[in-house]
Amino acid sequence: MISKNFSVLNYLTTWDWNQNHSIFHTYDIQNPSLQPQIIGEDLFVPWAMEVSEDGRLFFTERGGNLRVVEYGMLNPVPVHAFGTPFISSGEGGLMGLALDEDFLSNGYIYLMYTYGEDGRLFNRVVRMRVDGNAASEEEILLDRIPAGPSHNGGRLKIGPDGYLYITTGDAGDRNLSQDRNSLAGKILRIGTDGSIPSDNPFPGSAVYALGLRNPQGLAWNNNNVLYASDHGEMAHDEINIIQPGGNYGWPLVTGDEEKAETNFIKPVIQSGDTTWAPAGITFVTDGPRKGQLLVATLRGNVLLAITFDETGTQVAQVEWLLENDYGRLRDVYEAMDGSIYLSTSNKDGRGLPNPGDDKILRL
Repeated sequence: MISKNFSVLNYLTTWDWNQNHSIFHTYDIQNPSLQPQIIGEDLFVPWAMEVSEDGRLFFTERGGNLRVVEYGMLNPVPVHAFGTPFISSGEGGLMGLALDEDFLSNGYIYLMYTYGEDGRLFNRVVRMRVDGNAASEEEILLDRIPAGPSHNGGRLKIGPDGYLYITTGDAGDRNLSQDRNSLAGKILRIGTDGSIPSDNPFPGSAVYALGLRNPQGLAWNNNNVLYASDHGEMAHDEINIIQPGGNYGWPLVTGDEEKAETNFIKPVIQSGDTTWAPAGITFVTDGPRKGQLLVATLRGNVLLAITFDETGTQVAQVEWLLENDYGRLRDVYEAMDGSIYLSTSNKDGRGLPNPGDDKILRL
């Protein structure tokens, strides 16, 4: 493993939410030195990652490989390599990953990927079984989610309630986000066997929340408040608090815009005229950043650390970490031991690869 010592300058940002203005007051504060370790490099767009109870780090590469880091070493042999009808095109490919709560006993892993059918693109969510470091027995849980060259969403998380949550983008067709009969532009909620929970907000539907453009992050705080990141159209990127049946307004509103005679839910924070392009998020439960929401950003090239009030519904401050140190950041994940993992996304066609990219780092 390679270690790199560095100091990072934080930018403390306060948010004038009451006035609904994108006002950021920035002050320089000194952040203690961090020591990241590079645990995987020369990767191709590592998209999602999760650490099992036995310490293995599983992650996806958008090109189609499910891979593992074990005992601090990257296994050169993929756990699974997806083939036809799988397609890696544009922003599509192998994306989300989640491990079952009983992974060590049942081996279940959940994945989301893009595939082609009759000249069209779709996304699907599947369950596979990992035995040793090989995955097999693919079972489709949710199929024919609209896909496109961009805006595929793609994040998977097991919630505190044991259900599987899925983010989907509008697949380039903005009107789908407000269509309750479409799976695009939504946060979806299903059982780990693919069933529809009886308490979903729309009976018989996997749709849990709608009106989203390209959400790529999901995380719960200690009080089970669900946060989701979403890409704005022209800046105005969002962190939302997700409510069952909630409508977040896209494409009719973006950022903190209001529209008469609607009940659209405003973001808890939005980027104003700055572009973050927020991707993976994690809520920190241990260590010096306990209680903060960490947000990996792509175009922003920064790790945001958001502090909320005690209710978890109002932003108290935002710090900018690792700005421009590693380029585009795709995912951030807190393991059970309190370690924070980051993945870069400099080979996704929109970044400038650094030596050794893409990487997974452990803080």
